[in-house]
Amino acid sequence: MSKSASQPQSTGTPRERRVSRRVGAIAESATLKVDSKAKALKAEGRPVIGFGAGEPDFPTPDYIVEAAVQACRDPKNHRYTPAGGLPELKQAIVDKTLRDSGYQVEPAQVLVTNGGKQAIYQAFAAMLDPGDEVIVPAPYWTTYPEAIALAGGVPVPVLADETQDYKVTVDQLEAARTERTKVLLFVSPSNPTGAVYTSEEIRAIGAWVESHDLWVLTDEIYEHLVYDGVDTGSMPVLCPELADNCVVVNGVAKTYAMTGWRVGWVIGPKDIIKAAGNLQSHATSNVANVSQRAAIAAVEGDLAAVEEMKTAFDRRRKKIVEMLNKIDGVLCPTPQGAFYAYPSVKGLLGREYDGTVIDSSAELAEYILDKAEVAVVPGEAFGSPGYLRLSYALGDDDLVEGVSRMQRLFS
Repeated sequence: MSKSASQPQSTGTPRERRVSRRVGAIAESATLKVDSKAKALKAEGRPVIGFGAGEPDFPTPDYIVEAAVQACRDPKNHRYTPAGGLPELKQAIVDKTLRDSGYQVEPAQVLVTNGGKQAIYQAFAAMLDPGDEVIVPAPYWTTYPEAIALAGGVPVPVLADETQDYKVTVDQLEAARTERTKVLLFVSPSNPTGAVYTSEEIRAIGAWVESHDLWVLTDEIYEHLVYDGVDTGSMPVLCPELADNCVVVNGVAKTYAMTGWRVGWVIGPKDIIKAAGNLQSHATSNVANVSQRAAIAAVEGDLAAVEEMKTAFDRRRKKIVEMLNKIDGVLCPTPQGAFYAYPSVKGLLGREYDGTVIDSSAELAEYILDKAEVAVVPGEAFGSPGYLRLSYALGDDDLVEGVSRMQRLFS
């Protein structure tokens, strides 16, 4: 066999030859990067307050932890189980979905995954062929475009700013649609903005999706964190005509303070779930059984613990918006869902700070971390420069202290 036949040829550098273009193009998660940096600085003894990670500061409820303890002691959980999820958990997800959103599905329409990120990637991998376009409302969570690209698709951002409450319109979606458009990504409540679409808005978008015979992937991970009595709902329930072209992603991470347990799921048409399950059977096999047993306890239990967390988040939501809006140059709309504030900081840009002009929100975030020891995520990470994301899923005292430092920094 000739050298050219046996070895891939490349005109790039040795580094380029070592890492594939597909994987090399993936950017590190900006939110995890900020959180990691904040924790590293804390480890050095610096009093950093982190608004970076979207992670509830509450412990996982005791009854869920106890279910995991019991599962550890049961030898049946020490072995392989079905790659697509424990039958008991899939049934519990079916029951929970009907209870919480009114959406009736079957266990065969459920795939249990290692967290929401795997659910999103595998769903896109099952739906997309190379070059298929996915409309992605922006500001968007950092993982969405990367998962789409890794699955062979092309993310097409559609930006909605604070003047429209960070919610895209049907006219914007139509302007972005091409003959290659296959999927609309729909997220409500939203990460990073906390925007929540009303039932009327969801029905209008659903009608547009249906009229063009598109798919929709709807991420409902923050479904229980909606404030101010907003009239909203689940896309396939409000738009039942979309059910056969709709994929729902969810999980236990945000609702039950279980980010580290890594249990998510995909709900969709059986052919999509079967294909995504086949991929998972080779990629990871089953989710850790102990985590699955804990998830059963979570989704079968009542929502009392969830309501307690939501009450705290609501209190913090109001406080962080009030405090941020007292900073000259900052405009922070009131989020109606999730646990994020997404203020515009355009009024702070172009100014000179300590002899240096700061022109971007990325530079501003670095300045805030360096001078105030407060970690925030810049809007560049979410496809919308000129903004910052602050998670208010942290203790009340830290929240007040952190924003107070920002107030003093820019006073």
